[in-house]
Amino acid sequence: MSGGLYRSANATPGGFQPPPDGATLISVEPVDQPMIETTASAPQAPGEGTAASNSAVMAIGSLVSRGTGFLRTLALTAALGGLLVGNAYTTAQIFPGQVYEFLLGGILTSVLVPVLVRRRKSDPDGGQAYAQRLLTLAVIALGIATVAALLAAPALTFLYASEESSHSYRQLVTVLSYLMLPMLFFTGLSALVSAVLNTRGHFAAPMWTPILNNLVVIGVAGLYIAIFGAKIVQPEEMTAGRIVLLGGGTLVGVAVQAAGLLPALRKVGFRWRWRFDFRALGLRELGRLGAWMFCYVAVSQLGLIVLFNLLSRAGDKNEAGPLIYNNVFLLLMMAHGIIAVSIITALMPRMSSAAAEGRYGDIAADLSRGTRTVTAVLAPIAVCYGVLAGPISITLFRYGAFTGENAVATSTVLIVAGLALVPFAISQLFTFGFYALPDTKTPAMINIPVVALRVLVQIALFAAFSAAFTAPGMMLGNAVSYVAAAIASAWWLRRRIGPIGLAAIAGTFGRVLVAAAGSAVAGLLVLAVLPGDGAHLSWPQAVVRLVIGGVVVGGSYVGLALALKVREISEVVDMVRRRLGR
Repeated sequence: MSGGLYRSANATPGGFQPPPDGATLISVEPVDQPMIETTASAPQAPGEGTAASNSAVMAIGSLVSRGTGFLRTLALTAALGGLLVGNAYTTAQIFPGQVYEFLLGGILTSVLVPVLVRRRKSDPDGGQAYAQRLLTLAVIALGIATVAALLAAPALTFLYASEESSHSYRQLVTVLSYLMLPMLFFTGLSALVSAVLNTRGHFAAPMWTPILNNLVVIGVAGLYIAIFGAKIVQPEEMTAGRIVLLGGGTLVGVAVQAAGLLPALRKVGFRWRWRFDFRALGLRELGRLGAWMFCYVAVSQLGLIVLFNLLSRAGDKNEAGPLIYNNVFLLLMMAHGIIAVSIITALMPRMSSAAAEGRYGDIAADLSRGTRTVTAVLAPIAVCYGVLAGPISITLFRYGAFTGENAVATSTVLIVAGLALVPFAISQLFTFGFYALPDTKTPAMINIPVVALRVLVQIALFAAFSAAFTAPGMMLGNAVSYVAAAIASAWWLRRRIGPIGLAAIAGTFGRVLVAAAGSAVAGLLVLAVLPGDGAHLSWPQAVVRLVIGGVVVGGSYVGLALALKVREISEVVDMVRRRLGR
């Protein structure tokens, strides 16, 4: 229920930007799919390792993937800037990701991966023939979908770009999308091959090949700067050479990622073979299982169409548009991915096992514990986003064609993102609580009014304020919808599994709020005495304010949380002390 553009795509085996819905947490990243642990009883394929070694590979691969994915974003931002050309590239790049999510993204995790696991355990050939049929059908379907998407490129531009945009801007989006839409084919292939590898105990290639994609695009951005310079240009100034380098280079990155997975199939003993007996796939069952997830994703896509249109209108007026909004959403997703996804990953197997055995009280306890932990650990990051938004924006993004004005606009959006971070993480935790039951219908039904609320708030804010507030307003609409999603999900979960410890959650919320407020005041006081002023910060001044302010905010938050007896922070501190041998 995220409402964002970035889809953790640049750093995940799925290859594209998200996680469930419009920027869904449902991706094919193995760390988000604890159900693959059920392969333990399957015949061990070549290349399968221990759980500990697999976890180590995933942790290291995820860290490097996220790091190179962030460098990719910085390189593109420096090359294109935060105005019309950067917005056009961001809009065109999202097209294949949106089509992929609509056709396959959510269904892959919620339906196909569990089915592959089941067939891996039950079929005499370890699910080999079933996977071959599935890949055959997928390749054909992805090919047809790619051709259809290419034919529909002008229609996609019409949907996602504002009708008030200039002809040259809309034409640039369409031409770039012609080069980027074939990414849909390679993204889908990467996702399915990764799923096959995961169900056979192989995690290395799916975690590491996205790095190849990121490195290719970083190289493309560097080559663009070397040839054309890092300067602001207008859409009508984008020559064929510039367009081919950007769009074609981005496509090559995804193709390299897909190709890098193929040798791993042979390593795990899987042999590619075309099989056209699709009736053996049980398509009716797959369709029934995936229908609600398809509804979930479809509703979210409608919300994203509105989001893009409104951001494009702001971009037309040289205010923060799709690129700046996307960069901020990337920061939100990075914090969520590093902290909240790790907690969800740890809880998901426990909740799934408890659901299978009817131990709903244990599920409720895990959800309560997860909510309190996510809140306590993410709160200081949210405070940093709010208090240190300016230094963060300048330090991370003000390079090349990305101007100081762009950095100031980014900081305003980041302040609002700080408000959205904790509600987003909690709403995602509750969504995965439904998946553990297993239940995809209820999240889909909740998503309909949540997306409607988000769109109404975003349109109202757009109408009420100037274009300068559009991107922050979109993020504020997200925050409101995350709160609504968390409340609705908690209410329905209580009906399904009983009380989820709201009293304990409220107690932790109160103490965390006090600690967060105190750390915010401490951070603001320190910034007031440090050199530099707002938009006129130099890069060294921004770094100094970020480092010192971050230490003060983090240190004061931990100190206040310990004094207020926030148990979750005490547990983290104790764990760090044990690791350090103290």
